[in-house]
Amino acid sequence: MEKSIGALLEDKLRNTTVEPGLHIVSTPIGNLNDITVRAIAVLRSSDAIACEDTRVTARIKSEFNLTAPLISYHEHNAHKVTSKIIKLLKSGKIVALVSDAGTPLISDPGYKLVNAAIENNVMVIPVPGASALLAALSTSGLPTNRFLFGGFLPKKTLGRRKALEHVAKAGSTLVFFESPNRLIKSLSDMIDILGNRDAIIARELTKRHEEILRGSLKFLVKNIEDNRLPRGEVTVVIGPEQNNKSLPQDQIDRILIESLGKHSVKTAVDAVALETNLPRRSLYQRAILLKSERD
Repeated sequence: MEKSIGALLEDKLRNTTVEPGLHIVSTPIGNLNDITVRAIAVLRSSDAIACEDTRVTARIKSEFNLTAPLISYHEHNAHKVTSKIIKLLKSGKIVALVSDAGTPLISDPGYKLVNAAIENNVMVIPVPGASALLAALSTSGLPTNRFLFGGFLPKKTLGRRKALEHVAKAGSTLVFFESPNRLIKSLSDMIDILGNRDAIIARELTKRHEEILRGSLKFLVKNIEDNRLPRGEVTVVIGPEQNNKSLPQDQIDRILIESLGKHSVKTAVDAVALETNLPRRSLYQRAILLKSERD
């Protein structure tokens, strides 16, 4: 008689060897079915599970019948808790590090603990799995051969714009996490600094209300303004800088001068940015120069 899937899974879990050390365990970003067999085996074998929010990890603990005690570990208590965890590891224990969702250390605390483990000659073992970063990137339809992950952009406008200026010429697809409440402001800054690039907004990935919006940055802003601010976890993926080398500077100047003859500088720049797909910031600087020469 063939074994059931549940019996086969239990056999697999029993036969998975878990070595002492610090295990960096990826957990689901929404759909609990995305947890790996290996992750369950490690978590069941662990002597302790270090986590950001014990209330969040308690749900995983209950779902998968885990017995290991939870240790609260986050950026505000890392300096106090790291020594406690290192002591467990040096005594030969198995400790799992998890985040609230997805792969630990991806815009999450944990690198200090990993560094401390390395400095104390403790094995650090990756247990890969779900990641909002890779889930969004893989479904974006944008180039994936080279990408830059910027984590969460700064909350304040000046810092956010400086961060975007820093990556504007990276020549790669850009990926950011963002709060729904700051999304419109961030997208507007992206348009100014990066230009009207192709992009997606991925929210609540793997969850019941998963949604992926596709289009230019300007289209996405209009879509949100016409409908509603997205809720939940948001990942923004932006395509690389579009090649505008085929448009010579004298032609750009002619378009700007014509637009400046009809509109204010701001309106003229907005119109030319939409027409040429060039970054608004560079067009604005050029428009000011052309206007001063004309005047």
